[in-house]
Amino acid sequence: MKNIFNKEITNEVVNRINNLTEATQPSWGKMSVSQMLAHCSVSYEMVYTVMHVKPNAFVKTMLKLFVKKAVVNEKPYTKNGRTAPQFIITDPRAFEVEKKRLVDYILKTQELDEDYFEGKESHSFGKLTAKEWNNSFYKHLEHHLTQFAV
Repeated sequence: MKNIFNKEITNEVVNRINNLTEATQPSWGKMSVSQMLAHCSVSYEMVYTVMHVKPNAFVKTMLKLFVKKAVVNEKPYTKNGRTAPQFIITDPRAFEVEKKRLVDYILKTQELDEDYFEGKESHSFGKLTAKEWNNSFYKHLEHHLTQFAV
């Protein structure tokens, strides 16, 4: 899996995002391009903001047992897979605002580097390795940028 902490890979992802337009249509799924950008930002919101309520101990244990592996491994997501409720974006979003927000999060993550993420506590899964953080970030972006053919 490509390393999102690598500046060249980050630039590649940002260039793909910059190839999106408000008119870009998905190859599958129901989200608009603006909603997809907002959806991808949720992963970063959970790291950098307090916008999302942390799960209680029971839910966090269930997430660690049944969801974590699928999120942090290198196996690509399937089309039209299940989405956690906090990732579901149904309201209209401003394309340029969401694009800038996502790009800013991606650049911040690359600048902080993988050392910052090694052993960092995840909102939902407990402590993760830098590799697990990379896999969760990159795999999610790859899935949705492929969905929108960029």
